[in-house]
Amino acid sequence: MAETLLKPLKAGLIGADIQASLTPAMHMQEGAAQGLDYAYELIDLTSLNATPADLSRLIEDAEVRGLAGLNITHPCKQRVIPLLDNLSPEARALGAVNTVVLKGGRRFGHNTDWWGFAESFRRGLPQADLSSAVQLGAGGAGVATAYAILTLGLDRLTVFDREHERAVDLAEAMSALFPGAVITAGSDLAASMQGASGLIHATPTGMAKYPGVPLPPDLLESRHWVAEIVYFPLETELLRQARARGCRTLDGGGMAVFQAVGAFRLITGMEPDASRMLMHFKTMTT
Repeated sequence: MAETLLKPLKAGLIGADIQASLTPAMHMQEGAAQGLDYAYELIDLTSLNATPADLSRLIEDAEVRGLAGLNITHPCKQRVIPLLDNLSPEARALGAVNTVVLKGGRRFGHNTDWWGFAESFRRGLPQADLSSAVQLGAGGAGVATAYAILTLGLDRLTVFDREHERAVDLAEAMSALFPGAVITAGSDLAASMQGASGLIHATPTGMAKYPGVPLPPDLLESRHWVAEIVYFPLETELLRQARARGCRTLDGGGMAVFQAVGAFRLITGMEPDASRMLMHFKTMTT
């Protein structure tokens, strides 16, 4: 009997300091399960001694070498946009791209970060009270989580950021997209938490390089749900403090997996098995 040949496919991730990324393993493992000879490479700006100014050259090189698509991460999610031929409505609305499909000599930009958070939230915090939430962080991740939670039907969102103008800009941008919701930049975190049903954390605080908690833990009450985006480690100090106070919690692993689910679908044209990808992620993080 002739040996079954796997269909070859190549993709990659462009960003800085990405050697610890679990994205290649998630893509290649699911690809193998789907009958692909899937080669997924890291195009690490740091390792290559490159900068975002080299992005155009790196994408051109990927095209020449026959890559079917690229994931894009910090610090290139906004800078890649002028280099693309087409943007999905969500990528255009968010002003950020994390997945580029390379097809027929054209470059198609998408954003699966927001869907990754939305799907994780829908599965991990069912029946969550969406009357009001506080979000900490108005950077690239915060734009995605805000868009996601408002898409899920949140009524009121109060955004905080160390750079208050960034929170103002995010509130204004989301207000234009979701006119039925009340979205503001906050000034009094304690008061906002008293009136909120949940908290979204969208800053790096809690990662190994940025230890700590992003707000005074005493502001957390048992009625709050707490959704985290950090997944290195999965058990952040924020989640530990929240659970100790009886809060329902959501770790950042789901967002990491489901953005990869969405990217796999776009790059390969195949339907991934989300449950299988979740299980694989758990084996790598526990």
